[in-house]
Amino acid sequence: MALVLPLLLAGCASVSPDPGFGEVQAAARAHLGRDLAWTQDAAERAALRAQVSALLSRPLSVDDAVQVALLNNRGLQAAFQELGIAHAELLRASRPANPHVSLLNASRLHDGVREFKIEQAFLVNLVSAFTLPQAVAIEERRLAQARQAAILSVLQLAADTRKAWYQAVAAEEILGYRKQVSEAAAVGAELAARMARAGNWNALDQAREHRFSAEAALGEARAQLERRQARERLIRLLGLWGDDIGFALPQRLPALPAEPADRPELEQLAMGRRIDLMMARLEIEAQARQLGLTRSSRFINVLELGPARVLEGERNAGYKRGVEVSFELPLFDQGGARLARAQAIHQQALERAAQAAIEARSQVREAYDALRTRWDIARHHRDELLPISRRIADENLLRYNGMFIGVFELLADARAQVASVMEAIEANRDFWLAQSDLDMALLGPAGKGNP
Repeated sequence: MALVLPLLLAGCASVSPDPGFGEVQAAARAHLGRDLAWTQDAAERAALRAQVSALLSRPLSVDDAVQVALLNNRGLQAAFQELGIAHAELLRASRPANPHVSLLNASRLHDGVREFKIEQAFLVNLVSAFTLPQAVAIEERRLAQARQAAILSVLQLAADTRKAWYQAVAAEEILGYRKQVSEAAAVGAELAARMARAGNWNALDQAREHRFSAEAALGEARAQLERRQARERLIRLLGLWGDDIGFALPQRLPALPAEPADRPELEQLAMGRRIDLMMARLEIEAQARQLGLTRSSRFINVLELGPARVLEGERNAGYKRGVEVSFELPLFDQGGARLARAQAIHQQALERAAQAAIEARSQVREAYDALRTRWDIARHHRDELLPISRRIADENLLRYNGMFIGVFELLADARAQVASVMEAIEANRDFWLAQSDLDMALLGPAGKGNP
């Protein structure tokens, strides 16, 4: 024991009891300006409910929606548990392998005398003790990867929530306009029917008015469906159910900014901020450590040593004391396959990191190009097409007031403006979605699913 215990104590490593959630919280404040909470029990969740309820009591802004999602999305809470899992693996790696106890007790009766053979050994895996610092370093990097993955989950949830909010508000705005169009179309159809009964309107023109009224009602029904679907997508991200799903949203999207922010060094900015690239670097470091560990234990990865005692003969013969050594003979497997596998995994991590950097550069270029184009399109609708439609409407109203055109010519012009207004709303929505995509592309890849 005097020989073995110092080896055990030397192998023990000190590990922080904190899995590092504070780093995830700091990243959320730095990148999003929002708060995070990792709830561990029902009492903590009840405390968060009050904060969520306060945010839902007023029309939900895009920033408030992100905050509700970060506090209330249960999928995000599940992602935080990966920190606990990785931290538990680190704690396990920081402890030496359990010692083995070997016991043999045999006896026989010979010439009326019972003879014994008793062997007792206490064995410790020395390879595990010597390589423990390397194993701890590997798990520390994996815990760091888990923290970066949690940060990426937070950022992805925030981006998905922003996009869902813009889509839901745009659906509200489109539905409001569709209702106005449907009401106006119904008035026109009723007026056409009255004029037809009075003999002042032919059947063809009356049918045209009724067709437009029917199409307007159909457009309103579709807008109702799209509005419900957009709200449900947002509700899922916010983690809401029950009475909470009746929250209010603004009636209109934010106004288009005067000019999108100029980002001349997008690629360099992304290289320094992308969470997936940080994770790739940590993976390379972890695999490099694993490769070194595999090389150092290539030939012998089990070497057990410990005190032993043996009794042979009669019970009162006394024990012989000594040391037992147990190790694996590398006759058939000399560790070449394990080493080749570790080398291939390390090279795989290098190649993946290189590809991730290429994709990151392309994604930010693509996202910025989409943002600029979407802004140009939305600005064209705002500054060119809508003003022209308004001037046409004003001119036709003057002609109607001067009795140069009738009410149905005025209604026909109003129908022609429907497409312009709808396209303008959608263009504004698409700009804000592109802005969200660019913000996410600077921090990590856009995910296909939601946490």
